[in-house]
Amino acid sequence: MTDAVTSTTTTTSGYSNTAQQENASDSVISSDFETFLRMLTVQMQNQDPLNPIDSADYAVQLATFSSVEQQVLTNDLLTSLTGQLSGAGLAQYAGWVGMDAGTTAPAYFDGTPIDLNLTPAAGADTMHLVVKNAAGDTVQTIQMNAETEIAAWAGADDDGTPLPDGFYSFELESYQNGALMNTETVQSYAAITEARVQDGGTVFILKGGTEVSASQITSLRDPV
Repeated sequence: MTDAVTSTTTTTSGYSNTAQQENASDSVISSDFETFLRMLTVQMQNQDPLNPIDSADYAVQLATFSSVEQQVLTNDLLTSLTGQLSGAGLAQYAGWVGMDAGTTAPAYFDGTPIDLNLTPAAGADTMHLVVKNAAGDTVQTIQMNAETEIAAWAGADDDGTPLPDGFYSFELESYQNGALMNTETVQSYAAITEARVQDGGTVFILKGGTEVSASQITSLRDPV
C-alpha cells in the first residue's frame, strides 16, 4: 500500500509540473507575440513608400501567427487532459497493489512455491507441465492428473534439488490416449508490488520486477 501512495504522490507532482509547463508556454507565447509585433512595426517603418506592402499581407501574417498560437495552446490543453486521465487511472488501480495477479508473464521464483492455474483441453486424460527458464530452455517436465486445476510449483527438480532463483515460464501439454492435443501457456500468480503511470497508461510491477499492463492480468485474488 505504501508503493501505491508513493505512486499517487508522484502523479500529483506531475500535475504541478504540467501547470508549470503551461505557465511557461503562456510566457513564451506572450514573448513571441511581442517580438512579432516589433518585427511587424519595423517592417512597416522600413517599407518602400513608393511600393508599400499590401494591407492584405499584414492580415495574412497576423492570421498565421494567431493560428500557430492557438495550436500551441490546444496542444498544452491536450497534454494537461492526458495527465489528468492517467492520474485517474492510477487511482482506480491503486487497490490492486498487494493482491496476487494471474498472468501468463514469466514468474519470479525465489524459493517460494508458485501457484499455477491449469486448464487442460476438453477431453484430455493426462497433461504435462513444462517448465522453462529465462533462456527458454526446458528444465522440468511433470506429468499431472487432468483434473488438477490449481497446482503449486515447488521449484525443485526431480531429485528434489532446488532450482536457481530467477524467472520461469510454464506450458501445459494436454494428451488424450497418449496423443498430444494442444499446448497452452499457463497462468501463474504473482504479487503486485506497484502501480505506475508510464507512456500514458498504467503498468503494474509484479514480484521480481516484471511489468505488465492491465490487459495482461486475467485474474486477481487476495494473497494466500
